[in-house]
Amino acid sequence: MLPSGAVGVEVRDVATGLWLWRQPHWEWRAGDDWEPEVSSFVVQSQGETILLDPLAPRPNAREVWGRLEARPPTAVIVLKPDHVRDVDLFVHWYGVPAYGPWLFWQGDAPRTKLTPVRPGDGLPGGLRALHDGRGSMETPVYLPEQRALVFADGMTAPGGVLRVWWTPALEERTLPALRAMLDLPFAYVLVSHGEPVHDRADFVAALEREPWSRPGGA
Repeated sequence: MLPSGAVGVEVRDVATGLWLWRQPHWEWRAGDDWEPEVSSFVVQSQGETILLDPLAPRPNAREVWGRLEARPPTAVIVLKPDHVRDVDLFVHWYGVPAYGPWLFWQGDAPRTKLTPVRPGDGLPGGLRALHDGRGSMETPVYLPEQRALVFADGMTAPGGVLRVWWTPALEERTLPALRAMLDLPFAYVLVSHGEPVHDRADFVAALEREPWSRPGGA
């Protein structure tokens, strides 16, 4: 496991056809409400190899590049407006389509024209876009072959503890939308920030836990 603040790239297999790489994000600054290490996810499903919220690996991350060379990506999916990250690079390198938000913050819009992703949409590889009650600020995805949920920031794991990221619509819309995900037969929950891999029991516990980054609180 990559220690907090370490410089390097961790590679981790989660399930058959599902793996991640994890590395420090160059934009992180002391005092940010997210941890410096950021995870990027790769899923192989129905003959597709899909990158989720990828942050380009460091040039010396030989294992990551070797895996991508062995099974080149066929699509990129961005889950959140400010997670466009390196989508333009991956589209250029691999000549693949990209999917993601239809709305971006000023200065964050990629050059690549993304196919819009909305809750309920079917995606390459049989992935499904989910509704998490944040008004299109994030679209988590469900990976049916791996029985996994993947979040951008809607859930996070500071200090290794899975928590829901606070939003003004938490009680009214977000928690009901997250509870509805329990109808899916998922076994894994993957998040970008903090400890990246969790199980169903962690998800259930997070719904009852104090949310992360509440104004005036954690």
